[in-house]
Amino acid sequence: MAAKKDAAIGTVKITQTGSPIRRTKDQRATLIGLGLNKMHRTVELKDTPEVRGMIKKVAHMVSVAE
Repeated sequence: MAAKKDAAIGTVKITQTGSPIRRTKDQRATLIGLGLNKMHRTVELKDTPEVRGMIKKVAHMVSVAE
């Protein structure tokens, strides 16, 4: 049953496009929390409100593909 819930939620692909140099500590920590730590890395995460909030916080440093 849990697999159906995960499939219904969907995923989102996030690619880091900006450098964390000269950014605040919380923005750097948010990138690490998303699983990004180097330029042009891509991760695929569940599309949840928590992940969306993290993306919104560092939107100027990432690109998002549904």
